[in-house]
Amino acid sequence: MPGGGLSRIIAWAVHALTASGVVIGLLAILAVLKGDARETLLWLGLALAIDGLDGPLARRFEVRRLLPRFDGAALDLVVDYFTYVVVPALFLYQFGYFPEGWALTVTAFILATSLYIFANVDMKTEDNYFVGFPAIWNVFALYVYVLDPPKAATLAVTIALGLASFSPAKFLHPLRVREGRPITLAALVVWSVTSLALVISTPDRPMPALIAWLLASAWLLAQSLRRTFRGPEQPLPAE
Repeated sequence: MPGGGLSRIIAWAVHALTASGVVIGLLAILAVLKGDARETLLWLGLALAIDGLDGPLARRFEVRRLLPRFDGAALDLVVDYFTYVVVPALFLYQFGYFPEGWALTVTAFILATSLYIFANVDMKTEDNYFVGFPAIWNVFALYVYVLDPPKAATLAVTIALGLASFSPAKFLHPLRVREGRPITLAALVVWSVTSLALVISTPDRPMPALIAWLLASAWLLAQSLRRTFRGPEQPLPAE
């Protein structure tokens, strides 16, 4: 571990990495306002990648110990609400993915139900699954963009996911859950690469990438369903 002064600089750099998400979120909003759905999703993808990276870095460099008076968890929640909820909700609203007459109401529904998740102190189980839909509206926006379902179906799924925020259903955290980790991480890599390929290649989405993306999605969903129906919690040894 580096010396004290350098350690604190690294710790602040990790916080700065987390905070950069608000700038990326702003760039995503600007992309929405200029009508570029693909650019919006690319910015949201970058924000998602940073969010996946900053947690492991914070643990690796003991950021909480080095900077005890600055709450990195609170910072992360603020940035995540912006990039996971606000920007995707605006994306879905602005690009007309909801039926006419429903857009404003269901967008407000997304914003309101997501507040429960971000304020819920029991957001995760001991084995690191999310309890209730974890407000990953950025991921939902990606699926809507790629699959382009009927507006009524998008509305129905949006309502179901919002209500699922209050449910006991378990949702996989692919970077923190230890069960089946090698396959889950492999599926996550496939999903990430193919997601990028599908967004960049719009409107001519390559079928092999789409199939691989759907298979990786199926694995991640299956892990969530398996944990939901498994029964009582079975905590694993700490990392």
